[in-house]
Amino acid sequence: MKYFLSYVVAISFFTSCAQQLKLNDIPIKEEVRNYTIKSFVSNINIPWGMTWLPDGSMLITEKSGDLIHFINDEKINITTTFDDLYVRGQGGLLDIELHPNYPENGWIYISYASNEGEGEGGNTKLVRAKLIENNLTQVETLYKATPNTTSGVHFGSRIVFDKEGYVYLTIGDRGNHEENPQNLQKDGGKVYRFHEDGRIPDDNPFTNEAGAKTSIFSYGHRNLQGMAIHPTSGKIWTHEHGPKGGDEINILKKGANYGWPEITYGLNYNGTIITEETERDGMENPIYYWFPSIAPSGMAFVTGDKFPEWKGNLLVGSLKFQYLELVQLNGNNVISRQKIATDIGRLRNVKIGPDGYIYIAVEGKGIERITPN
Repeated sequence: MKYFLSYVVAISFFTSCAQQLKLNDIPIKEEVRNYTIKSFVSNINIPWGMTWLPDGSMLITEKSGDLIHFINDEKINITTTFDDLYVRGQGGLLDIELHPNYPENGWIYISYASNEGEGEGGNTKLVRAKLIENNLTQVETLYKATPNTTSGVHFGSRIVFDKEGYVYLTIGDRGNHEENPQNLQKDGGKVYRFHEDGRIPDDNPFTNEAGAKTSIFSYGHRNLQGMAIHPTSGKIWTHEHGPKGGDEINILKKGANYGWPEITYGLNYNGTIITEETERDGMENPIYYWFPSIAPSGMAFVTGDKFPEWKGNLLVGSLKFQYLELVQLNGNNVISRQKIATDIGRLRNVKIGPDGYIYIAVEGKGIERITPN
């Protein structure tokens, strides 16, 4: 009986959502395989982040702690000194990104779960370092979230640079949605903005708010594992995991509150309602939400001329349904969805390579490359 009531409550809730704001009523099209998928780097258990050096070689993070340099068809393990690496659940060695002026300064930015500081467990950390002869050197800590916690969920964490040279980092709510996302004095459930050396920009939105963490750029997030710069507008787009339903695509605004958990299109995992509100004054609505959840991870805009019919649209990986999703856009509106690479496996990340091809990180496999036929 209780399961029937939960089902009725859930149906009633999502019927109400649809009446208020029809964002998720776009059916997904089945795959049309007019491309080829081939293994590019094999035998990586959980590839999380990837980027390319100027010589075309690739750097790949593996969640358990390996930093891999793939060059001349060979995998070379980079020597690192992350003695504080905290590997548990979703935590471990996470994202990697190059400084926009990498050829001049050599800085590489890495996020990982760290046990540095007081308390058991870990939290998300951002560092920068330089790669010299397969050794990661000159490691500098730019930010370390607190407090440490033994929770194994919601570390974030994606890294991007905007067109003005600021670096952004996502940190999930660490499984504590009651306290973290809406509290500006606490880490978690936020997007952070820094100068390239970790200094806090003077124009960050909460620099003059007493007690606030001044590195915060936006808040009210759950767990953001996708972040990308729009190739023409320069705006930052993100996606984040909802609970049961309610994964979101958002466009970041300075100082904005994205509502979690006060507003959401998702339910608790047992089917009960988190909140009956899906919108509220002063909180941002997503431009799109998924129901059911696809468990999104990795996000990239299609650029270049290798896939002209997809250019300007979004690619989003699905952990749950094990495909790559093409989210077609008209301006900021989602108008169509298409499956790509169905049944490929749990898709952790997606990037457009310097050659214009699509690279996807797949758990239990490694890096796969998609090329047009």
